[in-house]
Amino acid sequence: MSDIKHTADHCVAVVVANDFEDSELTVPVDSLVAAGFRCEFVGTESGQHLTGKKGHRIVTDKNAQSVNSADYCALLIPGGYSPDQLRINKPVVNLVADFCATGKPVAAICHGPQLLIEAAVVKDRRMTSWPSVRTDLVNAGAHWVDEAVVRDGNLITSRKPADLQPFCKTLIAQLEATG
Repeated sequence: MSDIKHTADHCVAVVVANDFEDSELTVPVDSLVAAGFRCEFVGTESGQHLTGKKGHRIVTDKNAQSVNSADYCALLIPGGYSPDQLRINKPVVNLVADFCATGKPVAAICHGPQLLIEAAVVKDRRMTSWPSVRTDLVNAGAHWVDEAVVRDGNLITSRKPADLQPFCKTLIAQLEATG
């Protein structure tokens, strides 16, 4: 894509809270922007100042209650401690569940699948995650595999920061194929 299009068809929601894994937010966002997509940070509050585990700072654009999946072409869930904080926020969990139901791409890395578990969308899905989330995924009915990137329908999952290149490539390819 040569120019950024400012429509829902080219805007990715990034659900985030404090203590996100910095590279798991910045690398996918930078890759998406380079591919012609916009990204909006969606949290529990609009205008909230958040800090990653390694000090990267962002400000949320919107709160989860004010948006819906129709506003975006995809959902990105960075890892770190952010997903564990967000999984107790009903509007965020509802947004994740809604995205999964639409068939739009949903990409979660590292601890990101914790939000997918809470949204009850992992049963019978082939997925990966950070190793400590494996048992949670299996207990929720997912088929866990140890691979850099796993795509099962509209769900894209990866294990860790070292997997960011194939994770971003897979997400952008799916967006361009469905766009």
